[in-house]
Amino acid sequence: MQPFPPSTLAQALASNNIEQLNEFKKICRATLKTKPDNAAFLHLMGIIEHQLGHAALAAKWIKKALVVMPDSAELHCNYAKTLAVLKKHAEAVIAFRRAILLNPDYAEAHYSLGNCFKECGDDTNAIEAYNNALAINPNLAEALNNLGVILKNKGALAEATNYYMRALAAKPDYPMPLNNLGVICFLLGNLDAAAAHHRQALALKPDYPDALNNLGMILRHQGDFAESINLYRKALALRPNYPEALNNLGNALKDSGKLPEAILAYQQAIAIKGDYPDFHNNLAMALLAAGRFAEGWRKYEWRWKSTQLAAARHNMAEPLWQGEAAEGRVLLIRSEQGFGDTLQFCRYAPKAAARGLRVVLEVQPALVRLMGSLFGVEQVIAQGQPLPDFDLYCPMMSLPAAFNTRLETIPADIPYLAVQDDPLNSWRSRLADCNGKTLKVGLVWAGSSRAHSPDLIATDRRRSIAPELLAPLLDIAGIQFYNLQKGGPPPPEEFCLIDLMAECNDFADTAALVANLDLIISVDTAMAHLAGALGKPIWVLNRFDSCWRWLQTREDSPWYPTLRLFRQPRSGDWESVISIVGDELRQLAVAKSEE
Repeated sequence: MQPFPPSTLAQALASNNIEQLNEFKKICRATLKTKPDNAAFLHLMGIIEHQLGHAALAAKWIKKALVVMPDSAELHCNYAKTLAVLKKHAEAVIAFRRAILLNPDYAEAHYSLGNCFKECGDDTNAIEAYNNALAINPNLAEALNNLGVILKNKGALAEATNYYMRALAAKPDYPMPLNNLGVICFLLGNLDAAAAHHRQALALKPDYPDALNNLGMILRHQGDFAESINLYRKALALRPNYPEALNNLGNALKDSGKLPEAILAYQQAIAIKGDYPDFHNNLAMALLAAGRFAEGWRKYEWRWKSTQLAAARHNMAEPLWQGEAAEGRVLLIRSEQGFGDTLQFCRYAPKAAARGLRVVLEVQPALVRLMGSLFGVEQVIAQGQPLPDFDLYCPMMSLPAAFNTRLETIPADIPYLAVQDDPLNSWRSRLADCNGKTLKVGLVWAGSSRAHSPDLIATDRRRSIAPELLAPLLDIAGIQFYNLQKGGPPPPEEFCLIDLMAECNDFADTAALVANLDLIISVDTAMAHLAGALGKPIWVLNRFDSCWRWLQTREDSPWYPTLRLFRQPRSGDWESVISIVGDELRQLAVAKSEE
């Protein structure tokens, strides 16, 4: 066999040409048969096996080379790399430090030591090692990029961005910092810039699974579910055991209404990475959306370990109530998440009282007065106030599981919330029209921005409507519209909306106003739940990727008998929804005028 040119080997290593690498292995083996102590070929065998993904074999060959050349810093560094791949991190650190001792100016060894610490979660030592590498080679783009990753994970986004930019300045054709800049832009809510960075990364490296996955996330948040699914599938073709891409594929399939496929994708992600809470939580919401409540409620308990809710979990000394008999004992029911969730699931508090439990309800301050109307509740306290003594507790959205709720057993007796007579009558006198033939309709077009979460920000963008799109409704005769929007974009000045929300200091005030209207038209917000809980007619303008609680393909809701759903026929298509709502509203206005 003829010796091979070093440039050809370097090209094979860089391109990971399996056929060429196996050919080089044959040449190395032939040489080592006659020269078994040739350190260069022993080392080369290790490098080739490492490139082929055979870390244990690579370590074996390089260890043999070290017997021949124990003072080679390069051998110690490469041996350490194979140990790191084998997850033998403590041994790898020793080998990296030996390489550095032999050659203190060995930037690659410092950098690789940083990688080893980073993989172990030891950010402090990783940062030190990367900085040592950069002190030797300030343009070591890989070290700059990895420092950026550590800083991003610590929430130092501006500093991380600086390191990514430095990495690109040192190595303009380096796709990883471009992908990472896209992640930063996503976290900052700039989806267009994020997509541009990911596309740049893919232009440099089309077979980059992380960039494909991340671009898929951006497009999903922008409502392009079909293309996001396509990108996730490309990422999975390159990296089949990629749990994050499987989870994201599940999200996009769920948003597209393909629940069986979504559930399968989540289950595949969990099979690979079963301890990751968000996968379980997403599976729970898909199961609930499919009406598979028995499985869904159990799985939904993973929400407390998820990215969004882990910090909000209460660690209670008292036992969790799970529906068992406990007559006479005090049950603390704690609200969680948003106002709409509290308004929807507070219906279970009277059911607990009916079982003989003494119910104490802890809710958001703005809901305290209204929740006082719940039947059988002994006490309502505001979040943040001292808790009374209690025997058991239950998070509010765990109550459906405690009551073994199924689609056919959803407690939907309405109204379950009520308004006191004085504010009800006060609003009635103010809102009365001269002949009683004008339809009074409340409008809500935007939800809360929830700026703490990029995912929720994107969801809110899809569920909210630009108020200008409601203009066709405002032209319908025989209707007086009321602005029930609290926050969000203001309506155009030409909209003749009566706005009394400044006088609504909490949900009890708002409920009294809503109770005097004929109809509420709202996007999927707390106002929809408030109207439903009061038994008022409520039309929900529902985004295409509907929330799990509205199930699929339904125009009604088993949670609220007075609720109608008007779902987008395709993502982002509010015009079609407004057109249908307008037709229905005209009929109501005519009927009202004929009373």
